[in-house]
Amino acid sequence: MPALITIINKFSRTRRDIGWKLGLNQSYVKQARGARILIYHGVCVDDPFRFNSLFVNRRAFEDQLKLYKQYFNIVSLDDFYHQRFSKDRYNICLTFDDGFANNYRHVLPLLELYQVHASFFITAIRDAGFDILWNDCLSIAGKYGPRKFIFKGEEFKKNRYRKYVSASSGRQLGNILLSTGFEDKVEMMDLLGSFNKNADADYWLQMTVEQVKALSASKWVTIGNHSYYHNDLGKMPVSLVGEDISRSKQFLENVTGKEVKALAFPYGSYTREAAEEAKKAGFTQLLATEFLFPEDTNDATFRERLTINPFISNTNQLHANITGHYK
Repeated sequence: MPALITIINKFSRTRRDIGWKLGLNQSYVKQARGARILIYHGVCVDDPFRFNSLFVNRRAFEDQLKLYKQYFNIVSLDDFYHQRFSKDRYNICLTFDDGFANNYRHVLPLLELYQVHASFFITAIRDAGFDILWNDCLSIAGKYGPRKFIFKGEEFKKNRYRKYVSASSGRQLGNILLSTGFEDKVEMMDLLGSFNKNADADYWLQMTVEQVKALSASKWVTIGNHSYYHNDLGKMPVSLVGEDISRSKQFLENVTGKEVKALAFPYGSYTREAAEEAKKAGFTQLLATEFLFPEDTNDATFRERLTINPFISNTNQLHANITGHYK
């Protein structure tokens, strides 16, 4: 059945692409009404799948911006929350997670060129003394790291998908580390972080404090919080969640000189208790990938987001932006 669904989805996407070239699908996009928040991560010059499936190349992103400008109404995050929408077009809000330096290098100039607003959710990892997120270090190690290594007395081997898995339990190291504190992640980075960083900086380097400040100064940009260490807030003891997001909030506010009132949960993971801690810390805009609890639907602080799919055409991305799925 999964294989059949894949075939049907591919057929549907091909049909949409052909229809777009023949001028048959534009009316669907023009007539669509509603609103959606989109999630991007990294933007690179080329080879977006070099380490993961969260990147798009700059040319593809610019082409998407052109289509968005032509067919959609692009709003800021504040406008989205206040429902300041166009009644004549579908409304979208652009967001970028993780704080990559490539956002400053490649995205900001395009936002200013096309006069498009976007929100950037950034960690405080620079305040912690690091220039890379732990999960990016692990992804790059999947390409350059050793075939196997010992971590906390346990052997991990690289599988055919370039993921390190436990030789005894079969669990992926990345999934294990999601549930640990940052100290364990630092230990992993010390063991695996000896790759050629300069050659692949566009895929992992975090924005400097100066770049975050310059990004924030643009009238087309809103800065949001993405936690302190990029830990999974849904798996952290609730007693530590408030400290984490409050520290990162203070860091970003000190850098930008502006209030930071939006929080995007790393990995889309949270608990209701974590959400309450976020509200206590002063966040009035909470961004998830999808609602994890029924009551979130009626929570005025919560909004869902759709992650951009780099494997499909821009035509199909337009369709997904409207429908909210990739079928």
